[in-house]
Amino acid sequence: MFKAIRIHAHGGPEVLTYEDADPGQPGSGQILVRHTAIGLNFIDVYHRSGLYQPPGGFPLIPGGEAAGVVVEVGADIDWLKPGDRIAYAVTTGAYAEQRVIAADRVVKVPDGISDEQAAAMMLKGMTAEYLLRRTFKVKAGDTVLYHAAAGGVGLILGQWAKHLGATVIGTASSADKIELAKAHGFDHVINYREQDFVAGVLAITGGKKCDVVYDSVGNDTFPASLDCLKPLGMFASFGQSSGPVPPFSMSLLAQKGSLFATRPTLFVYNARREDLEASAAALFDIVLSGAVKIKINQRYALEDAGRAHSDLEGRRTTGTTILIP
Repeated sequence: MFKAIRIHAHGGPEVLTYEDADPGQPGSGQILVRHTAIGLNFIDVYHRSGLYQPPGGFPLIPGGEAAGVVVEVGADIDWLKPGDRIAYAVTTGAYAEQRVIAADRVVKVPDGISDEQAAAMMLKGMTAEYLLRRTFKVKAGDTVLYHAAAGGVGLILGQWAKHLGATVIGTASSADKIELAKAHGFDHVINYREQDFVAGVLAITGGKKCDVVYDSVGNDTFPASLDCLKPLGMFASFGQSSGPVPPFSMSLLAQKGSLFATRPTLFVYNARREDLEASAAALFDIVLSGAVKIKINQRYALEDAGRAHSDLEGRRTTGTTILIP
């Protein structure tokens, strides 16, 4: 019998239970995968805590990012075979030694990228891809503000945005995180515990402000993020680690400079197979080029997922974390 982490009710890290789990057999259009590495993301915390309702209800196997090896292929699949290395980013189900998954949601991992790297970067890296290349198309000369610069998405996006020729400003909570962010493409990093980040952005830009703000923090950075934008700038709110952005009047966007605001998600941007393939290909290419480096900063055994969640919520992690089955 194989093992998985299940949640039977919302709560703290203690509700993550390590249990026997039968992955079942793949049906038509499905594959059975043996995981070799599993990514840890804040969306996993949201599903556990109840901030996001679990798809399909309880019991829930959380986790949306993993890499592994194809064990068995179901009917009607001619492009995968047992032994192929694959990776994916979906909504849930990754905290398991083995799982059945729809084949059209996975991509092959190219030579030159390890399973650990793939598991660590699919959700975070494709998030960076759509934010930089599709939500707001960053180009040379743009100025970008990214909150939580030392987080998993931040360390990828900082390098990628710098490669595109942008000036990249970040926020972080400690000297260690500031140094980490600066080593991953950020030109300037503001310690938001010691300085008002709006004042910091104004000083850095000489009052010109930013073309785009990428904000995964939510409540704690709103509406101040809007004050960091040039007229016609874009506020991209793609997460809510401090709680959701409170309701606000659309007239606020007019008052702040005819701003644009969007709440994008990876799963809408990559809902079509062709978009998933293009996003993954762009991510693999930028990593293989060396312009973006993927480093694993923390590793936990799958059975220690509760401790990993506790450390993530307690801001005791930096960058990328994986679980090892």
